[in-house]
Amino acid sequence: MGKHEKLIKRLNSRPKDFTFQELSTLLAGFGYVLNQSGSGSRVRFEHDSHSPILMHKPHPSPVLKPYLVDQVLDVLKQEGLL
Repeated sequence: MGKHEKLIKRLNSRPKDFTFQELSTLLAGFGYVLNQSGSGSRVRFEHDSHSPILMHKPHPSPVLKPYLVDQVLDVLKQEGLL
């Protein structure tokens, strides 16, 4: 099992300690690109053929809030990536 598959499995388990870096790596594996244009913590993961994923980058801790993990899972499932 590769790194991408391990991250998918980890995300599906809805962990309480899933980090922004892990999310960035996972989404890059699906072809998403991080766009941090503008000021503040607002980020956008963009893909040529899938819906963008919008969120605030977590701070000061890099750990995603549980509702963000759920939102990302919902988008990936709606897009047919999971």
